[in-house]
Parts: sequence; structure tokens; C-alpha cells
Amino acid sequence: METIQAYLERKHRELRLLNDCLTKPLDLAPPRSVDEVVGSKFQITAALRAEHELQAWKATETAWSHAADPVSGPFEFRYDYQRADLTVRGPSFYEFDGGCISAAVYTASGMAAISAVLLASAQIVEKADLLVLPGSYGETLELIRGLVPHLRLVALSLPLGDAFASANSPKILLLDSCSLAGAFEAAVRSDGSGLDLVLFDTTCFAGSSGRIRRVLSWARRCGIPLVLVRSHNKLDSLGAEYGRLGSAVFVQGNDDRQRAGRPEWRRLEAETRNAVRLLGGAALPAHFPPFVGSAAYRDLTKRRVAAILRNGRSTARYFAARLPALSAELHFAHGLYVTLRGSRPLDEASARQAAEDMSNELRAEGLPIRHAGSFGFDFAATEWFHDATTDHYSVRVAVSDLPTQVWDDLTAAIARWWQVRQSRGGGG
Repeated sequence: METIQAYLERKHRELRLLNDCLTKPLDLAPPRSVDEVVGSKFQITAALRAEHELQAWKATETAWSHAADPVSGPFEFRYDYQRADLTVRGPSFYEFDGGCISAAVYTASGMAAISAVLLASAQIVEKADLLVLPGSYGETLELIRGLVPHLRLVALSLPLGDAFASANSPKILLLDSCSLAGAFEAAVRSDGSGLDLVLFDTTCFAGSSGRIRRVLSWARRCGIPLVLVRSHNKLDSLGAEYGRLGSAVFVQGNDDRQRAGRPEWRRLEAETRNAVRLLGGAALPAHFPPFVGSAAYRDLTKRRVAAILRNGRSTARYFAARLPALSAELHFAHGLYVTLRGSRPLDEASARQAAEDMSNELRAEGLPIRHAGSFGFDFAATEWFHDATTDHYSVRVAVSDLPTQVWDDLTAAIARWWQVRQSRGGGG
């Protein structure tokens, strides 16, 4: 259990880490409340972005000045016109062991990264089956259905059986950190040697997550080529949402089977870089957080994510006990949010309105909650949620990094509000 005082001291260390990246640090007193933490964090990151623009004024889109030498903290950049040839030197957002060789392609968002990889795969295979687990990210599935015709979407269900067995058509597994917990576990416990490629969306796992290490080991053991795609503005910016940044990391282990098998997929990195160029999806140097890479950053990020996960487990238990009929999904693989269903079926509009009403009313009571379409913040965030595999709508409650007692009080308040709302027939 983390006390409010211990929480504020930890948040003060986060603020100092951000503030120390400024040439002229702001004069900030230690925070005394959650609102002060949030306000100070966004104030500092705004100053960091402004300072970057002032210092990097020669590094324009047209690359008119070859004297420009753009950097962002530990990251160094080289590029010509429109960043079509962007190269980045800097620390990894992941914690790989010594047995991995990797190459990163940075993009303007997480969706830009996965879009580039999927479209680039058309240069490797004419047709392939793309296997997706229950709970996979809805926009990714929408992208595949609408814009990636060479991939046939195959929705899996439990038990997986022989879904990963070799077949005449190539098989690509989309392993999504948004998946339901049981489906994710079933996948990484299966024999994946019949798969041709694994595309692993790690967005909802911390870069140091043991789940990522498990997938790396599994792919190496099965000899499967592996690509990690990620949106970095969720868990990699200390809750400040520093900027839109994505990446595709191509991993090659030291296992002979993984290096020798399926040689055609070795071209995927080059084809992805070309897709990023043609789509205009290269990353912006200003969106690389300058505070990444240090021991202090890694320690504080681990503490943040650990607190969110602890609060998430507590919420799942509480809602299962108090809202058994109104809980939609409590056990996503990532543990970062839960979803609530209505007493009557929700559509997008009613789910959106319920999320907004709940946030506004509970915030008016002084609770740290907002209607916001993301997660990983220092406040709880609510938004409508669409399960693309079931076509059901619900309300997502994103768990936040808050002191234990504060979060427990907020969890109870959410449960009371939702129960009263649904008892009044507010489900649709």
C-alpha cells in the first residue's frame, strides 16, 4: 500500500526528472495534490517542446541548413528532406537481453507503425492469413479489413487448438497487448513453429515487461520472425503524453533456427522503411522524450506501471464482487483498464455520454477522474469502448497511478455511480 505522502514524494522525483531536461528549469515547489502533479507535469512538458523548437530552428522540414544537428536528450537524428530517410541513434524503449539484435523504425504514431508493417508485408507475400486474438485493438482490425486486402482476417477463439499449425497459406499472428488475458496466455503457451511471422503490439505493456521477454523467448524457441510495434505516448512518457511517437522494432535472436528460417521475411524491415517514406509517416524529432534512457527514468517508469497494475487488480476484484452483472471485461492481458456494460445494450453515443457524465459528476465531488480517450495518466480516464470482435459497446475505466487509498475510494465511487445510473435505466 502506497501512502499519499510516499506518492507525492515519488511524483516529485518524476517532476524533477522532467524539469532537469530544461536548459532553464522551472521553479516548482513539491506537489501537494494529484491536481498539482498533473498540472506541473503538463506545464513542464509544454516548456520542453517549446524549448526544443527554439533550439532546433535550423532543423526544418526542408533541411535547408546542413549545419543543423537535431537532438532530443539522448536521441540524435539524421535526415534530409521531409525526414524520408530519418535515422535515429539513442536508447531503446525496451529492455532486451544480450541475445537479441534489433533494428527500430520510428514513426509518427503507433498506428503509423503497424500500418507500415502490414502494408509492407504485401511485398513479401501475395496472400496470407492474419490471426487475431479476442480483444485485439479495434482500429487495427478496422485497418486490416479496409486497407490491407492481401491479408485475410481470421478471428481466433479459445481453445486455440491447431490454429498455429502450418498450412498452405502463410500465417501471421497479431499478438496484441489489448487481448483478453486468457487468450494471450494461451497463445504464448502454444507451439508457434507453424507461424510465418509474429506481429506483437506491445503498446499496453511497459518496455521492461516480463510479458515482452516471454514473447521474445517464445519466438526464439519456435524460430519465428518477430516485429514489435508500439505507441510510445501511453506508458513511455511518465504520464505526460509527451508527443505522438510510434515504432516498429525488428528482432532477431541468436538462435540459428530464427536466423535461418523464413528468409523472405528478412526484407520486411527494408520494405517497412520504404512504406514509411511513401506514406509520409516518419517520426518528428520533437516528439522523442528527452528524459528517456536514464536509470532514474527506468526506475520511475517501473514504479508507475507497478502502481497502475496494483490498482487495476484491486479494481477488477471490487467490480467482480460489487458489479457482477454490469462488468463487461475485467481481465485484459495488460491490466490497465476494465470495461462496464449497461443494464441495456449500449451504442457508441450512449457509452460516450455515460463516460462523460460519470467523469464530470465524480470530478465535481473532488475525485481525480476525467473523460479522456487514452490511459496511463495520473488520473482515471473514462471513454466509450467498442469490442471489435463482439461488436459490443461498453465504458472503459482506465486505471491510474494514484495512492492506494485514493484509488480505492475512486473505485467505490465509480461502482456506486454506475450501479445507480443503470438502475435508473441509463443503459441505452
